Amino acid sequence: MAFFLVVFVVTFGLCILSTALFRWNDIVYSKKGLPPGTMGLPIFGETTQFLKQGPSFMKNQRARYGNFFKSHLLGSPTIVSMDPELNGYILTNESKGLIPGYPQSMLDILGKCNIAAVHGASHKHMRGAILSLISSSMIRDQMLPKIDEFMRSHLSNWEDNVIDIQEKTKQARKYFVSLLRKLIEDRRASKEIQQDMLGFMMNEEANRYKLTDEEIIDQIITILYSGYETVSTTSMMAVKYLHDHPTALEELRKEHLAIREKKRPEDPIDYNDYKAMRFTRAVILETSRLATVVNGVLRKTTQDMELNGYIIPKGWRIYVYTRELNYDPQIYPDPYTFDPWRWLEKSLEYQSSFLMFGGGTRLCPGKELGIAEISTFLHYFVTRYRWEEVGGDKLLKFPRVEAPNGLWIRVSTY
Repeated sequence: MAFFLVVFVVTFGLCILSTALFRWNDIVYSKKGLPPGTMGLPIFGETTQFLKQGPSFMKNQRARYGNFFKSHLLGSPTIVSMDPELNGYILTNESKGLIPGYPQSMLDILGKCNIAAVHGASHKHMRGAILSLISSSMIRDQMLPKIDEFMRSHLSNWEDNVIDIQEKTKQARKYFVSLLRKLIEDRRASKEIQQDMLGFMMNEEANRYKLTDEEIIDQIITILYSGYETVSTTSMMAVKYLHDHPTALEELRKEHLAIREKKRPEDPIDYNDYKAMRFTRAVILETSRLATVVNGVLRKTTQDMELNGYIIPKGWRIYVYTRELNYDPQIYPDPYTFDPWRWLEKSLEYQSSFLMFGGGTRLCPGKELGIAEISTFLHYFVTRYRWEEVGGDKLLKFPRVEAPNGLWIRVSTY
């Protein structure tokens, strides 16, 4: 009897303690004028529920509190916004005190000078430097020929093989930093200007954006990480969706075979070919929407400000959660269906609700380069090969899109 009494007392005490802890955080952040929401445990907030439940957690909170609510995520009090118009405002009004608000762990990987972390004049400076590297003319004259050469070689001899099309990335920043520092030192010592991205950044005569070595390193790592992660994941998911939707694959292959009919087997694709790939672009955008490689972006307030009728304190993060917009039936009818044709019927890519690549001055500068890379990959893949899945088709969509066991396919000649 005494044992059961002790168990009861301990259990009751833990319930009281848990309730008190949850209540304590709500009391601490009960400042008048804040939007509704819950704050979870002290210090940890609701991070565990968010990472474990992901989209389900967000949907539940949205059902309880609407499109604009408070929480405590990733170590900081946070406002979550799922309102399309408000998200557009937040992303296009950095000058009014809505600066990047990424966690320190991410900045440790990408560097404090990366374009996602800086703001104001520094961001304008960095963005100009990157855009000068990946402008339309640079893609047309410099990058597309190299992308074509790489893809042509990379996709050779895949027939009659079982391959895992998922490429894994490592965030080995220390190794990359030491490697890049040594490369910069060697190039400065030789005084020879190389015709590549690093060479362009180091060439003060050709590049009007004068960057320090630290800034150069941070930008290259940012481009390598964000570009490789999004391009490889979107390519993998495009292959998956095309496999599952033969009609879309047939339409895509028809577009690319028409391009090849005008060329000799050894001829590369050029910029005019790339611009003619309308259905390919639609496939890439639909893949990005349905797979949701990027769930949202983080901002931070530099002062108390009013948003959506509420007062958001200085230093709070704002999570512009764009994931649910991708499945909004008002924007995308039958949203869980893979339907590339929807991008041909309307100018969806140019509407304010289109935030898959960011928005405003934070629109991803590498958007067109990434689409060109995926388009080139699909061109050679679908014109050379057929494929079928042979296992390992388990997919995770949160917190990142991946196939935990790989995505294995058997490839044969088309």
